[in-house]
Amino acid sequence: MIAQLTGKIVSLNLTELILDVNGVGYFVSIPMSTYDVLPKEGGTATVLTWLQVREDALQLFGFAKKEELEIFKLLLTVNGIGAKTALAILSSMNIPTFCNAIVNADIKVLKHISGIGPRSAERMIVELRDKIVKLFPELTFAGLPQDVPQSREMEDALLALEQLGFQRAKIQKTVADLVAALPEQERSSENIIRKALRKLSS
Repeated sequence: MIAQLTGKIVSLNLTELILDVNGVGYFVSIPMSTYDVLPKEGGTATVLTWLQVREDALQLFGFAKKEELEIFKLLLTVNGIGAKTALAILSSMNIPTFCNAIVNADIKVLKHISGIGPRSAERMIVELRDKIVKLFPELTFAGLPQDVPQSREMEDALLALEQLGFQRAKIQKTVADLVAALPEQERSSENIIRKALRKLSS
């Protein structure tokens, strides 16, 4: 597996580059977010890579940042999302914007991405939301104040409320606000659920 390449940029455009590594030219597909931070042709660059092995081809994908690579690999786990679409997503919006759209179930934002319709957007939300929160705990998601981390009790409360028919996008801020206002010793999942139901029903 080729995990990283460092070499001289022979050719570079918005979606691909050729990197000369000790006389061997590697053709690498990249998102625009990576293109934006790479040096010009003739410069030296390091890209993190992921190798796609198919029956008819081997294709390298390159990324300037670890976060881009992690999101790319997560996207490939979603049914119906291939490498081309994953690159289009990374080219269309920055990582915080994409993660916020997933965590807050913002289908309207996700539909702006080329090749993503309502069903694909819903599938990404369902399959990636919890994974993204765990992968990037340092990000501040809308509805999740930075001083209230996503605790196990809070997640249990959200799951329970979802099972009762509430949509996560609607309950997330309610639960986060409640947790922020509660003393730490009162932040049990049962207490959060009870108070959230009162607030949601009022």
